[in-house]
Amino acid sequence: MEEQLQAGAAWQDIDLVFTSRLGGPIEKQNLSRRSFQPLLAAAGLPKIRFHDLRHSAATLLLTQGIHPKIVQERLGHANISVTVDIYSHVLPTLQQDAADRLDRFFAAV
Repeated sequence: MEEQLQAGAAWQDIDLVFTSRLGGPIEKQNLSRRSFQPLLAAAGLPKIRFHDLRHSAATLLLTQGIHPKIVQERLGHANISVTVDIYSHVLPTLQQDAADRLDRFFAAV
């Protein structure tokens, strides 16, 4: 509402949740330059591409034991093989985790 008041008559009310300063769609370059990169700098984080957040999220989900099918659906990949191929670097740790869990299961039986 504050941004809408500041923009006045120039405001484009097209019912978006996240908008440019004038109510229109956010352009990719503006999102990165005006918002994302300054947030990274303020947090003391290295410069990354906005798209890298997608890879980070997928990697975090897989390392937390979320099934690759769920990750595939969240990312919108057409096939699970795409997800597994792209994130295969994460899967060896998942293999070790699966073996460790089996060891603990059989030790408890």
